[in-house]
Amino acid sequence: MKKTTWFAIPMALSPLLLMTPTAQAANADGLYLGIGGGYGEVASSDSDIGKFAGADGSNYRVDDDDSVYKAFVGYEYNPYFATEAFYADLGKPNLIRGGNVVDLKSKAYGLSLVGKLPVGAGFELFAKAGMARWETDARGNLGAASNDLDDNDGIDPVYGAGVQFRYQHLLLRTEYERYDFDSDFQVDTYTASVGWQF
Repeated sequence: MKKTTWFAIPMALSPLLLMTPTAQAANADGLYLGIGGGYGEVASSDSDIGKFAGADGSNYRVDDDDSVYKAFVGYEYNPYFATEAFYADLGKPNLIRGGNVVDLKSKAYGLSLVGKLPVGAGFELFAKAGMARWETDARGNLGAASNDLDDNDGIDPVYGAGVQFRYQHLLLRTEYERYDFDSDFQVDTYTASVGWQF
């Protein structure tokens, strides 16, 4: 599904919710959780991705986008600040050489600090920064016995920004995030999420 479609879902619902007299935000504090999905793409060049995975030579290409899924749980201390734990399935971009394909399946989990700015009518802007523990599994080879590729893992920054709409306890969110795994492997995600604040 295209990233524009994911962003359209919560934005299309927001005007309908605003037309009702009960479209008011819940108290801006407490526990919340949510799930979402969208579109991800690798921001690095083909040669950088090959270097990250340990591919020799240069006769390969990269199919660098895929669907992504995420879950999060957070605690809002006041209308301006929250902390958020997350898990993200970042899909599996492919390295391709001839008829041989290697899936680079990635996932990440971690903790972010979230700064928020209420802008009225239930909407708020937010920005986040944190650290992610990530793993990328290389599944397959590029056709040579000596070219089985490398699994990688590490702990690196993640950051992003977005817009959230509150309808009583319901949360609707669209956001951009960058998972900065490595100088040779960076993943950008565009997601829409639905959540609930207790």
